[in-house]
Amino acid sequence: MCGIVCYVGSKPAKPILLKGLKQLEYRGYDSSGFAIQNGDQIECHRAAGKIAELEKKLNGLDIKGSMGIAHTRWATHGEPTEENAHPHRDNDENVFVIHNGIIENFYALKKRLEKDGVVFRSETDTEVLAHLISLNFDGSLSEAVRKTMSQVEGTFGMAVINRRSPGEIVIARRGSPLIIGVSEDGHFAASDVAAMVRYTNKVVHLQDNELATLTREDFSMSTAQAKPVERSAETVEWRAEDTELNGFPHYMLKEIYEQPETIKNAMRGRLETGEGVPKLGGIMPVWDRLKECRHMVIVACGTSYYAGCVGRYIFEKLTEIDVDVELASEFRYRKLNFAPNTFVIAISQSGETADTLAAIREAKRKGASLLGIVNVVGSSISRETEAGVYNHAGPEIGVASTKIFTSQLTILVLLAILLGRHQNLSLTEGVEVIHALEALSDQVGTVLSQANHIEAIAEKYFNYNNWLFLGRKYNYPIAMEGALKLKEISYIHAEGYPAGEMKHGPIALISPEMPTVAIVPRDEMYEKMISNIQEVKSRRGPVIAITTLGDDRIKEIADDVIEIPPTLSFLNPILAAVACQLLSYYCANFLNRDIDMPRNLAKSVTVE
Repeated sequence: MCGIVCYVGSKPAKPILLKGLKQLEYRGYDSSGFAIQNGDQIECHRAAGKIAELEKKLNGLDIKGSMGIAHTRWATHGEPTEENAHPHRDNDENVFVIHNGIIENFYALKKRLEKDGVVFRSETDTEVLAHLISLNFDGSLSEAVRKTMSQVEGTFGMAVINRRSPGEIVIARRGSPLIIGVSEDGHFAASDVAAMVRYTNKVVHLQDNELATLTREDFSMSTAQAKPVERSAETVEWRAEDTELNGFPHYMLKEIYEQPETIKNAMRGRLETGEGVPKLGGIMPVWDRLKECRHMVIVACGTSYYAGCVGRYIFEKLTEIDVDVELASEFRYRKLNFAPNTFVIAISQSGETADTLAAIREAKRKGASLLGIVNVVGSSISRETEAGVYNHAGPEIGVASTKIFTSQLTILVLLAILLGRHQNLSLTEGVEVIHALEALSDQVGTVLSQANHIEAIAEKYFNYNNWLFLGRKYNYPIAMEGALKLKEISYIHAEGYPAGEMKHGPIALISPEMPTVAIVPRDEMYEKMISNIQEVKSRRGPVIAITTLGDDRIKEIADDVIEIPPTLSFLNPILAAVACQLLSYYCANFLNRDIDMPRNLAKSVTVE
């Protein structure tokens, strides 16, 4: 959600911080600000709205200094106003702090501080951090932050500067990501690699209940208990140009078009075609237990949850494993009783999703083994799970996930093949699935080649206020994902349903003013889907069908048709998802929505 970027080094801080903030815009925010220190002077500027509003306030100002902290805020406590924007400061304007997360005991702390004469300027929970650090300061900024960490409850990724400690930035983490960047020109800290990848690809991940002091020449890390921490830098796979638009009008469209490559990347070096067995080195630490597993639980949120729902069907098709899929935000509130050797798989693009992290921590307490499917190397989920698989899909900037979704589905198929081949999946069957996977990249390209046709369909329907998405079996989760995409970026109300449930309520909504997107490839559910489409048509509901290439029967029934190439039935969801992504994108574009940064949404949801 919120974004943090910090710099201390030899170069002017202002342009570095502003560029870093712009790279974090995709995370979702409603205000921004920074504080730059020059000797014992600190200059702070904040603005509500987009970063462009902050830049307007800075126009013509010569802000000197080669160290500073900057922030994009997504409102939790207090409205999105300049007064509530970060950085926040103490009453003497010595300490300036930026913070991601939620301080759960802020109300009690605030009342105690007010009783002691502290005056609050904002409605935020973050401001208590500035006052506490100021009161705890006794010559060492790191010790003041360490003491403050022991006084607050909740989650935080924070960065602090102090007029009385020139030349150093102190950062601390509990539950909200912070990464240190190492370069010849100084040191960075950010909540996301994207904020600093144009300056360095060497990073060190701060872990929970750790803090670090950054200076121009060096950095040091320690635990909340003052135990020194040594950790080697990792090399980031991304390049600065990976975060550029490269001629596309929106990141979402760029990332939709990157899917042929990201699907290849999910399989690269992982296929043994002749043996019909994928190679997944990341799960080898738990392989002896995993191959004996007969019960899995997939936990995830949002789009990743729908990937898990498709994964359940795929595991049931290719393995003998029983799979449950749970919304991470609800999972830990249930009474959990795991069978012996149960594996919990956490799926998350960022690897930092707060609800998913909480879910796997609860699962671990109850004795389950943990696997992760994440895109960000070194992320919290990758560290807290015992083993896992990386997407290697590069940065996904658009808030609405596209390429990571299809990458997750590809990886779930690989994992199912691997486990299935150690059960009852034959060599011939394994090879068949791998060949179908190898063809997927080109088949996605075939769907993308219909972009103009899909755009024309979107132009026909974008003014309709209510949509229904229908699918069965493998494609039921794609109906939910298709509806989610349309809601996320166009703000059109849409519902995804298993087609068999339409007659149990949603059919009452069918009218000429409600388009239905029917996902109806030539698979074992085809005839039943035809019946559902006929039910919609008999009530004069418009139908957009996503069907297998060359299906003339559907063309006689549906009002509009999007064709996908033929493949194995459980791989149809990947191709249908791409069609739904394009349809949603073009509807939103016709409505002139802020596609990459839809209102009220954030890319990495790090609060519960």
